[in-house]
Amino acid sequence: MRKTPLIYGLLLAMPIVGQAQFGPRTPEQDSLFARQQRKTQADHRAMMAALNIKELRPGPSGNPQAPNAANVDESKATTYTALPDPLTLKNGKKVTTAKEWWQKRRPEIVEDFDREVYGRMPANTPKVTWEVVSSIDTVNGGYPIKLKQLVGHVDNSAYPAIKVDIELTLATPARATGPVPVMMSYGFRFPAGFRPQQPPASTTAPAPLTWQQQLLAKGWGYAVIYPTSYQADNGAGLTEGIIGLVNKGQPRKPDDWGALRAWAWGASRALDYFETDKAVDAKQVGIEGLSRYGKAAAVTMAYEPRIAIGFIGSSGEGGVKIHRRTFGEQVENVASSAEYHWMAGNFIKYAGPLTPNDLPVDAHELVALCAPRPVFISSGSPKVEGQWVDAKGMFLGGAYAGPVYELLGKKGLGTMEFPPIETALVDGDVAFRQHSGGHTTGPNWPTFLQFADRYVRVKGETAKRGGK
Repeated sequence: MRKTPLIYGLLLAMPIVGQAQFGPRTPEQDSLFARQQRKTQADHRAMMAALNIKELRPGPSGNPQAPNAANVDESKATTYTALPDPLTLKNGKKVTTAKEWWQKRRPEIVEDFDREVYGRMPANTPKVTWEVVSSIDTVNGGYPIKLKQLVGHVDNSAYPAIKVDIELTLATPARATGPVPVMMSYGFRFPAGFRPQQPPASTTAPAPLTWQQQLLAKGWGYAVIYPTSYQADNGAGLTEGIIGLVNKGQPRKPDDWGALRAWAWGASRALDYFETDKAVDAKQVGIEGLSRYGKAAAVTMAYEPRIAIGFIGSSGEGGVKIHRRTFGEQVENVASSAEYHWMAGNFIKYAGPLTPNDLPVDAHELVALCAPRPVFISSGSPKVEGQWVDAKGMFLGGAYAGPVYELLGKKGLGTMEFPPIETALVDGDVAFRQHSGGHTTGPNWPTFLQFADRYVRVKGETAKRGGK
C-alpha cells in the first residue's frame, strides 16, 4: 500500500509494521470526527490570532510521490549553520563544571523548552488517587504474573464539569521474592475499524517473545499507560482532559503545556503509584514509547528525574530529531492543526513568521536534559519505516548531547558518524540502533535490554529464575 499523507500519519500513530486495513466508519463516527476537526481548527486559528499570526508555512508531505514531498536527500538536509550549544550560558560564558550545569545552564534550557516548545506544566496540578480495579494471577507466554488494572482518579473538585481518569496496567512476576524493575510503555488505542495486518503464521518456527515476555524472562515487570485516557490526541481535546481541567474548560495560553507534557505528567503520577506498590522497584522504572509516544517518552525522561532509563522509538520531529534539519517531517508539520496540540502554542511561531533556526533550543538539548541517565534511541529501516522520522536526525540528537554526558562523567555515543543499519552503538550512556523493520521498536528490544543490563538489576531469587 502506498503511504498517502493520511494513511502515513495514521501509521505513525500505530505500533505496527506493514499494511493496515480500515473498516468503514459509521455515520455517527463520521459526524463525531467532523465536529472534532471543526473544533480543532477553530482552536488552532484562535491560537494563531493570540500570536498575531495570519499565515503559516505549510509542511511537506509524507507521501514520497507528492509534488511537495519531504526532502530525503542528505545533501540538502543541513540548511542550518550551527546548533545551540548546551554548554554555553545565555551570557556567553562556557559551562565547565557539573555544578554550573545543574544550577545555571540546565534551568535555562528547561525554561526555553517550557516557554517555546512543550509548554509549562502548571505549578499546582490536581491530586491523583489510585484504585486497583482488578488484580489477578495469570500467565503471559508461560510466565506466571500478577496482573493489575488500575485507574488514577484525578481530583476535579475545582472544576467538576471535567472528569479525568488515568488508565494503567501493571504486570509483575508472580514468583518474585522482592520488588522488580518495570518498563512502562505508552500504549495506543486503535480507532474503530482498525485491523493491523498479521504476518502469516509459521508452522515450524516458534513465535518470538513479545516485548512483555522478554522483560518477564529477565525477571522484570511491565506497565502500559494509556495517555489518551487523560489527554486527547487532538486539538479539540485541549479544553478537556487534564489540560482542560486545570484551565477550567478555557483555551490555553501560548505557553501552556501541550499533550506531550500532559502525557508525561500522567507517567509521573504512575510513578507515584509505583512508589507505593511493594512489587515494584520504583528506583528502577524505565519509559518506552513509539512515534508520538516516542516523543512523549523523551519528554518524560527529560522532565521526570525518577525515570531510570529511556527507550525512545522513532520519535522524529518534536522528539529527538534535530528541528533544524531539512529532512523528513518538519517544524511546519507539527505546528499545523493536525499536530500543534502536542506542543505549546508558542511553537506555532516557528512555522511563520519565525523559522526553526530561531528556536532557542534544539532536540539534542532535550536528550541532554536526560543526562546522566541512559537513553537508547531507536529507529526503523528507511525502506520499510520510511524517511519521515529522519533516523540520522535522531542519531544527531543523541550525538550532540554527548558533551553534557561527558561533563557529568558519563559517555556519549562516541561518534558523529551515522552508522550502517543494524549497527548497535551501545558502548556509551547514549545508545542508538536502526533496525531493519518498520515503524516499531520491536526488533530493538533485545539490544535495548542488553544495554539496560548495565544499569538495571533484578535482586533476589527472581533474577536466578528468569522470572519463572
